[in-house]
Amino acid sequence: MITQYLADGILKILLNRPERKNAFTNSMYREFTQMLSEADQNPQVKVILISGAGNTFSSGNDIADFMQSPITHEDAPPINLLKVLAELNKPLIAAVDGFAVGIGATLLFHCDLVYAQKDARFIFPFVSLGLVPEGAISLLLPRLIGHQRASEILLFGEALSAEDAQQIGFVNKVIHEPSALPYAEQRAKKLTTLSSGSLLNTKSLLKGGALKSAVLSQIDLEGKLFIDRLHGPAAKEALTSFLEKRAPNFEGLD
Repeated sequence: MITQYLADGILKILLNRPERKNAFTNSMYREFTQMLSEADQNPQVKVILISGAGNTFSSGNDIADFMQSPITHEDAPPINLLKVLAELNKPLIAAVDGFAVGIGATLLFHCDLVYAQKDARFIFPFVSLGLVPEGAISLLLPRLIGHQRASEILLFGEALSAEDAQQIGFVNKVIHEPSALPYAEQRAKKLTTLSSGSLLNTKSLLKGGALKSAVLSQIDLEGKLFIDRLHGPAAKEALTSFLEKRAPNFEGLD
């Protein structure tokens, strides 16, 4: 479901479940978290590059798996993954083709460089699912673009194009080729020619200190609210209606 390959200082991690649009299961969260943690400690790894198999980066949570094994505590696999991403020391690059939805989009906020193919789309559908944002995006997005524009994106959950994502500073470059991966590989290769110590120090300056503490605190706060909302009637209606392929009805639901 997730594969990895290390060569020339670049660890390539592939979300490899194309038949389900690379939707995350609990086992995939654990696998991904372990890969990232081990890579951060491996002196042979200078850069980490993540991408998705097929024509989708990730469609987010596997809803069926999610309903069978919902998050019930703050050290659940999805939350652990987000914390590891937030604390990662080594440069992390993402190559995004197709859709990045839910946690498939929020995890990108913890990448240092994001390259998106021109048809990529980013969706944060938390409110429409009766939930709240995750991964400290409620802190990082308004910090990037301001409260009003962040509200537009997070409250409505409408798709954000690759061009729009670049305009707001979420994506570094839009790639007008069939895939963003080759360009991302070139950039990763360039980083491997630079001083590892300088790369680590610079990333620490950019994302460490008070910001890292604030991000981890926000992940915890969002996680508590997410769990509370997940077990409420609005989320249950939204997830059930998704599986039944109908519009949700939130009337009378908190």
